[in-house]
Amino acid sequence: MRVIFLDLDRTLLGDDYSPEPAEPILKSLISAGFEVVLNSSKTLAEQEYYRGAWGLEGPFIVENGSAIVIPEDYFPFDVSGRRRGGYILIELGEKYSRIKRVLDPLAPEYGLKYYGNCTLDEVMAFTGLPENLARLAMRRDYSETIFAWERPGFEDLLSERGLRVSRGSRFIGVTGGTDKGRAAVELLKLYSRLERVESYAVGDGENDFPLLDVVDHAFLVGTLRHRGAKNISSINELLEVVL
Repeated sequence: MRVIFLDLDRTLLGDDYSPEPAEPILKSLISAGFEVVLNSSKTLAEQEYYRGAWGLEGPFIVENGSAIVIPEDYFPFDVSGRRRGGYILIELGEKYSRIKRVLDPLAPEYGLKYYGNCTLDEVMAFTGLPENLARLAMRRDYSETIFAWERPGFEDLLSERGLRVSRGSRFIGVTGGTDKGRAAVELLKLYSRLERVESYAVGDGENDFPLLDVVDHAFLVGTLRHRGAKNISSINELLEVVL
């Protein structure tokens, strides 16, 4: 079995966030026998939108490794987790309410702007998301995304308070003590109960590094360097390498 973990923003998705350009790529991977797993900073609600557009039916990983979301009865064995809306959630991160309680007192001093203290219009302006997707992004369960800040120093304070700070291609993610790699390892353990697994991952930011560290074949879109990853110019180039 070949399992491939795919980041979304600036990996599968361009600046307009449209699902259409990536559809042929995903179809090619699925036709070649890959199990496609979205592993992104995006929320469960956002990923449901893209999964529906692409016809994906398997597990996925949300909010920078904060939870593994598995459709009920997907695996032919019992999986421990919290049941919610037809899914089993393996929760690895902090609750969003706790993260916001840490961030809110720091926001005025450091000029922090994030989902939890922005209006819908501000979220759309910072992210470029259309209104429907901005609303989905604001439905957060486990993490925050810092869009803007006026001075440094807050990252160390967040770390001292037990939160993990990671840089994506544009923004700063704040989670509990988890990451994309930890979640991928836990999901690969489940897949390996079915058969031997060969794992792949594609990302574009520093927050993808923990994921690239734990797979057999790692790919990085763009010019950022990771010692274990092969650089590719775009997700389209991936097909030339793995198919």
